[in-house]
Amino acid sequence: MSDPAVDDELWAEFHRVVNMTSRELEDWLRTRDAGPEDEPLPDEAGPPTGHQVLSILRKRRVDTDERDADVMRKVVARVRSERREDLEPTAGEAHWRHRLMSIGHDPLKPPS
Repeated sequence: MSDPAVDDELWAEFHRVVNMTSRELEDWLRTRDAGPEDEPLPDEAGPPTGHQVLSILRKRRVDTDERDADVMRKVVARVRSERREDLEPTAGEAHWRHRLMSIGHDPLKPPS
């Protein structure tokens, strides 16, 4: 068996900043794109990065590939650039919270 594309440090940091469960993220992506007249298919709701995060949340570390590692680094960097280091719950503008939730980070949830 080959080494996984994602090392222990990236795996831990990704799961630290992505504080929504796969179910919470899936529900949020569906809700975010639901409209009064129509609703996209579940697999098409939300941004591509949100779907990539959802896919990673459903994998074991040994099943990740280099593409997953790239997405994980991108998500960690994005959350870090928009949040305090301690990731303590922070209220902010709704659009800011919703943008972060679309990649699996709810700024109102305490760190685990």
